Amino acid sequence: MGPLSGVKIVELFCIGPGPFAGMLLSDMGADVLLVDRMEEQDLGYPDHKYRYLYRNRRSVRFDLKDPDDVEQVLRLVEEADALIEGFRPGVTERLGLGPDACFARNPKLVYGRMTGWGQEGPNAHRAGYDANFLSVTGALWAIGDADRPPPPPLILAGDLGGGGVYLALGMVAALHEAAHSGHGQVVDAAISDGALNLMSYFYGNLHGGTWVNERSANLVDGGDWRYGTWVCADGKFVSTALLQRKFLDNFVTKSGIDFGGLGNPGERASWPGYRARMAALFLTEPRDHWAALFDGDDDTVMPILDLLEAPNHPQNAARGAFVEVGDTVQPAPAPRFSRTPSQVRRISPTPGEGGAEALTEWGFSPGEVARLSERGAFG
Repeated sequence: MGPLSGVKIVELFCIGPGPFAGMLLSDMGADVLLVDRMEEQDLGYPDHKYRYLYRNRRSVRFDLKDPDDVEQVLRLVEEADALIEGFRPGVTERLGLGPDACFARNPKLVYGRMTGWGQEGPNAHRAGYDANFLSVTGALWAIGDADRPPPPPLILAGDLGGGGVYLALGMVAALHEAAHSGHGQVVDAAISDGALNLMSYFYGNLHGGTWVNERSANLVDGGDWRYGTWVCADGKFVSTALLQRKFLDNFVTKSGIDFGGLGNPGERASWPGYRARMAALFLTEPRDHWAALFDGDDDTVMPILDLLEAPNHPQNAARGAFVEVGDTVQPAPAPRFSRTPSQVRRISPTPGEGGAEALTEWGFSPGEVARLSERGAFG
């Protein structure tokens, strides 16, 4: 079904980057069993089916403050290949579910830890959200217009990119190693670490002298007029990426823009003049006019689509980039595999949904499943 088919993962309920890692792994075929909390979690969704980050799981409800329920989780750990937790440092140890307790039951377990700051350091126990974690990496400072405060870049660079993706990658690497060595290990994934790692290109260019320590003053931060976003006559937007000469020449030919008297296009001192002329050009026609004009192989101008428009774009349709599951439309799994494709098999479960079936498959007896049902484990 997927490249991780046969891999069993216990996921202790958390929000943000932890479940995003769980989504990536379950999309690739892993059997991820979500340990939901007994108390209902208000995540702001009108229905649990819209918790897209929790798709492809089955769920069981346990009270992790109850020693008997902790024992049930440790029984799952015995059968699992990996575990995901997203508590602050030390919390799972206090609950009796820390690495030592889990390794005692399953020495081959890959123990995935997701935090904002990591397991040590002066901020390790400090609260925070995506923008806080990005703040100490240089990433947040480098984004945005020079005359405004840096805008939070959704939670793409921190929680999801720097956190969830790195946790999933680390766990896959550790699972590969455990298959050879027979020994598990802890994967310590911190959002601040991952986001900083994503900044390697920029720090390299900074130290190499091709990046200046200013916002909106560089090649791909909105400083270079050739690489930017523009307002059109209808208030919608387009993006341009004219960094290679052939793309710039093609743009000039098709648009008819006149850059006369503006100086060297590659010199920072000339950029404001070029930017002003580009802005004036795009204000003369609506977005879709520019999208139709620049629709060839060597056109690096694209319409900027909103969240409702994106599913209908021909490229996304051709790739099957959105999938319908039940009555939901959600982004399809990525990346693509030629022989063992990923897929969305289940919508996100309500707490406890599918848990009885999952525990039976994980080795619990019918009597044990019935007892847990009476305790509310399956909602």
